Amino acid sequence: MRVEFADSMIKQFDEHPSLAFITGDLGYMALEKVQEKYGERFINAGVAEQNMVTVAAVMAHEGFVPFVYSISPFVTLRPYEQIRNDVCLHNLPVKIVGNGGGYGYGIMGATHHNIEDIGALRVLPNMKVYVPFTANDVYDAVNQMVADKSPNYIRLNMGAKVPYNVAPFAQWRKLKSGNKGVVVGTGPVLENICNSAWAEDLEIWVLSVFPIVDLPAELIAAVNRTQKLITIEEHSGECGLRETLSYHLMNELSTPIKMLSLAANGYPSGKYGDQKWHQAENNLGGEGLNNQLENFLK
Repeated sequence: MRVEFADSMIKQFDEHPSLAFITGDLGYMALEKVQEKYGERFINAGVAEQNMVTVAAVMAHEGFVPFVYSISPFVTLRPYEQIRNDVCLHNLPVKIVGNGGGYGYGIMGATHHNIEDIGALRVLPNMKVYVPFTANDVYDAVNQMVADKSPNYIRLNMGAKVPYNVAPFAQWRKLKSGNKGVVVGTGPVLENICNSAWAEDLEIWVLSVFPIVDLPAELIAAVNRTQKLITIEEHSGECGLRETLSYHLMNELSTPIKMLSLAANGYPSGKYGDQKWHQAENNLGGEGLNNQLENFLK
């Protein structure tokens, strides 16, 4: 999604003269055209993420709409206090861009992974979190962020590729119908269920914007009808999709249901591999995912 994001920023520039772009010394072979387009409004802040966020807050206070870009843990967890105090408490339109959420940076290890970002940021005041599903979602997500006068975070990753049409970007999208259970996923990891043999009998939804305020009536009806719910996220279940969806469903269900939570549980083996390897180790893909689905649905 990094290429689509850079293209989106270039397209937005002429329509929004208040835009600015700050990178934490990252973006080689991706942001060169953004730098050319933004000129003096493109700033390389260096490896100084806390200062970078504070500078963005000051610029936002003066009327700019700054996008702040880095690897996901560097731009969310390292400057977390500055995001909370300088940006969110003042409700300033700073737009935080985290590349490679979840296990996106693979073999580079835990310091470059981020399975806490959605939960950490969605609890902050005034913050909205965008999690594109396909690469085509990125432009619409960026467009919404530019128009929003509050803080935002967007989590970029490899876009999902699924065997059916996906509706335009929205908080809730139903991907397909089914009768044996309901799947709700966030982020491209959902493609692992969409492309599995079990997808044929499942109703599948994707959630792309946090926080959740309410649930679609069609989704509630499907969970009540099938009495089975599966959540999948390349993120910790704590403070992630599992917990926020469970809370909102509590007062909506008319019957007891069975629930399977598929979430990132860190590093069970203590080893590192590429993104797909980490997904498989956490039962988010591969044979482990298939076994989880089979046991739950049968």
